[in-house]
Amino acid sequence: MSEGVRIDIVLPYYSPWEQASAAITSVLAQTYSQWRLVVVDDAYPGEGVAGRIAALGDPRIEYIRHAQNIGLARNFSYCLSVVEADHLVMLGDDDVMHPTYLASVAERIVAHPDADIIQPGVRVIDGEGRPVRPLGDRIKAVLRPRGGTGGVLIRGEQMAESLMRADWAYFPSLVWRTATARRHGFREEYAIALDYGLLLDIALEDGSMLVYDDVVFDYRRHRSSVSSATAASGVRFAQERDFALAFSARMAERGWDRAARIGRRRIIPRLHAFSELLGALVARDSTRARALVSHIVH
Repeated sequence: MSEGVRIDIVLPYYSPWEQASAAITSVLAQTYSQWRLVVVDDAYPGEGVAGRIAALGDPRIEYIRHAQNIGLARNFSYCLSVVEADHLVMLGDDDVMHPTYLASVAERIVAHPDADIIQPGVRVIDGEGRPVRPLGDRIKAVLRPRGGTGGVLIRGEQMAESLMRADWAYFPSLVWRTATARRHGFREEYAIALDYGLLLDIALEDGSMLVYDDVVFDYRRHRSSVSSATAASGVRFAQERDFALAFSARMAERGWDRAARIGRRRIIPRLHAFSELLGALVARDSTRARALVSHIVH
C-alpha cells in the first residue's frame, strides 16, 4: 500500500512569505498524509516567516533558519542532509503541488521500488499562476519521454542520452531516492545546474528514472528567475557549455559515444542562445548580441 511510503519535502526558502505561502499551502492540501515538510530559511531578511509557519499548527512542518546566508548550492546540500525519509522532494518556494501530487508519486514508488528518480507530468505557470507555454517548455515537452499513466523507466545510457539532448526534467517536481541523491550530492561548481548535474551523475552510475504523464504539479516560470536572468545576460550559456563538455568527456570514458556526441553538439542550448540573440538585436543591445553569437558558434 502506498500509505506506507513516507516522503520528506524540503523547501529551500529565500523569498517573501507572499511568494512562498502558496507552495506551503499546497503541501497542507495534500490528500496523502504521510509527509514531513522542512522549511530551510537561508537567512532571508526579516524573521516573520517563523511565526507564520508556527501559526499553521501542523506538527509535520519543521522550520530551520541559518544564522547567515550560505548561498543556493550550500543550502541545497544542507537540505539534503536533514532528510529522514527514504524519498524526498526539494520543493521550490514558488511552485505548487496539486492536491493529489504526493498520492500520485507514492503510488509510483510502490509500483517501481527500484526507481532512483520519479518525474510526473508538470504544468508551467507564470508569476500570477496562469498556465503558459514558453518556447523552452514546448521544446521540453517534445523531447521528454512519453510515459502515459503507468510510466516509462529509463536507465543509464538511455537516460544520459535523453538528458544530454535537453534538460527536460522539472527539479522541484522530482521525487528522489534519498540514499541515491546523498551518494552523489550537489556539485557546487555547477551553480546554475545543480539538479542537472545530479541527474547525470545518477545516470552515469546506471541509475534509473520513471517518467509518467499525469499532471500533478505546477512549475512557476517568470523572467526574474535566476535561470532566465542568466540566459538573458549570456552567463548561463558559458556555464552550460563548460558543463556539457565536462559530462561529455565522462560519457566518452564510459564508452557512451552517442551521449557524448549529443553533449558536445549542444543543439538545444545553441537554439536557446539564438532566441536570446533575436531579443538582443531587437533591443539593439550590441554587447549582449556579440556575447550570444560567441555562445552559438563555439
